[in-house]
Amino acid sequence: MSEKCVRMDVNNKVALVTLDRPPVNALNREMRYQLVAVFDEISAREDIMCAVLTGNGSVFCAGADLKDRPNNDIPGDFLEHNRITRETGNAIRECAKPVIAAVNGAALGAGLGLAASCDILYASENATFGMPEINVGLAGGASMLRTLFGRSTARRMFFTGQRLTAADLLRRNVIEDVLPIEQLLPVTMELAYEIASKAPLALIYAKRAANMVDVMPQRDAYRFEQEFTMALSKTEDAREARLAFIEKRAPQFKGR
Repeated sequence: MSEKCVRMDVNNKVALVTLDRPPVNALNREMRYQLVAVFDEISAREDIMCAVLTGNGSVFCAGADLKDRPNNDIPGDFLEHNRITRETGNAIRECAKPVIAAVNGAALGAGLGLAASCDILYASENATFGMPEINVGLAGGASMLRTLFGRSTARRMFFTGQRLTAADLLRRNVIEDVLPIEQLLPVTMELAYEIASKAPLALIYAKRAANMVDVMPQRDAYRFEQEFTMALSKTEDAREARLAFIEKRAPQFKGR
């Protein structure tokens, strides 16, 4: 029986996903499979509309477990390892529901990749961020760094393995806020509950649109969004949202 190293707790349409592989939540292959399964489940469940990703203990995720490297002597093992490594981040990035990172400590290498795959980022005061692969003779993670940082900063981190603090990221407008550790989950969960209260279909389309416009020219992206808006305008939830606004009451969404 595999160890359970990813926990999920659901409350009021929000899933709290916790990395739980002591001592530093290092990612091995089994943990990656569990992460993919959890975020696929979040995508499919109608009773979940937002997720928060955090780590147990004082480290968010120290990166890949170097004791669980693929075996070059087994044909195909490296390719299989690379596939699940890619899909770990993709399962979060492509999750049908918004995902908030609550980075509670060091987020290094693949751990930084997990945070970068989330839609919204918060961090505790003790959090640090780095891509230290160069320090163990490897090179990987530039594609993750460039989603968060400008060209010079991304390459400096990539070539040196240097870490940045949560305050550094806040100054660069990479994260939303830096919080005392005891406030990190309360703040991120409050935001998650607010997001989860929105019209379900609109929220799912909004997540899809946000992902797509990242990789589209502005003209095409705007038309893509307009198609979604036109489709959503015909839903019962859109009519209910308009009525609730006019009548100054909380909307009662049905997801249709």
